[in-house]
Amino acid sequence: MKVRIENKKRKWLAGPYIIDFDGNENVICVLNGREIPSQLDIKNKKIVVLLPDIEQNESVEIEIKQASIQDSQVKLINKPEKGVVDITIGEEYFSTYHYGSHVVRPYLNPLITVQRKSVLRPPVPEDNPEKLDHVHHRGVWVAHGDINGVDNWSEIRDHGWTVHQDFVEILNGPVFGRLHAKSYWMDNSKTRKICEEERIITIYNMPASARIIDHVTVLKATEGELVFRDTKESGLLSVRVMPSMQADNQGAFENAIGGKNEDECWGKRAQWCDYYGPVDGVVVGVSVFDYPTNLRYPTWWHIRNYGLFSANFFGLSEFTGDKKISGTYILPAYQEMRLFYRIYVHEGDTKQADVSLRYLNLLYPPSISKT
Repeated sequence: MKVRIENKKRKWLAGPYIIDFDGNENVICVLNGREIPSQLDIKNKKIVVLLPDIEQNESVEIEIKQASIQDSQVKLINKPEKGVVDITIGEEYFSTYHYGSHVVRPYLNPLITVQRKSVLRPPVPEDNPEKLDHVHHRGVWVAHGDINGVDNWSEIRDHGWTVHQDFVEILNGPVFGRLHAKSYWMDNSKTRKICEEERIITIYNMPASARIIDHVTVLKATEGELVFRDTKESGLLSVRVMPSMQADNQGAFENAIGGKNEDECWGKRAQWCDYYGPVDGVVVGVSVFDYPTNLRYPTWWHIRNYGLFSANFFGLSEFTGDKKISGTYILPAYQEMRLFYRIYVHEGDTKQADVSLRYLNLLYPPSISKT
């Protein structure tokens, strides 16, 4: 089988590309006589390939051939005794998913980019000896400050919990690894279940200068309707950056419409935000890309000069300064909310990392046809 990929709109930056494929045998993809990393995703009936750079108005032809299993480059190693899943890309450690019983809400930390620098503030240690602010900012996490009357955002008295139940899937592969976790959102006593969550995190075999993660959260109203109250204390994808990257330190952030730092980005709608700054003298950054299928796209951003960075489409009264405008949202009983975000961990600032082009590549990939 051969497919032709035509790139007419703009340059394509090397990265994951999806080809529909209704087969169940392992494949390899050949481009210009050379094998390129490819992986069959049987569950979603796709082939995922790592396409190289393609210039605008160029086209390439890929031959899809049956092949044996390729060596895994993205590996997820579950360590249940520690309550973590360690993630490596090639031979390099990249991140850890923390889910143990002591964890208030599962999270990713660190996210490693060039020269082994993490873009995330390390988790606040027990008893907080350094008196760090906002102990609940654990890395990359999912939370909301008032869901059916429960605070599942903070870690102050009577806070809610997101309690890990099991893993639906932990998958290794040559192009991507996937972690699919099931959790319950619960009240402070851990006796009343509010809803169920499934979190599907896909990590691609990208170089340290341009790591890509696809982050899907599915919230299911299994216990009755879910009322997400209007509050800025929310982020169904939230990030806390390294202190030296903070905009009130040596860093900065930008959004898709050209806004810079808190006075131009906080409470504003944008398709993406990018936070960057030096870590031990090396400029690195992290972007979050919103997606058109998400609720209330493009999202509002609860993003601060002190390093918090979250997609929040609930806190409208606070963002607008008008108490007559409410962002409260009711998810009817037995329905679900599905949210997709792409996380881009990169070297350099927003411009150097081609953040805008990366986002457009996600929304408008090159077209494909069979030959």
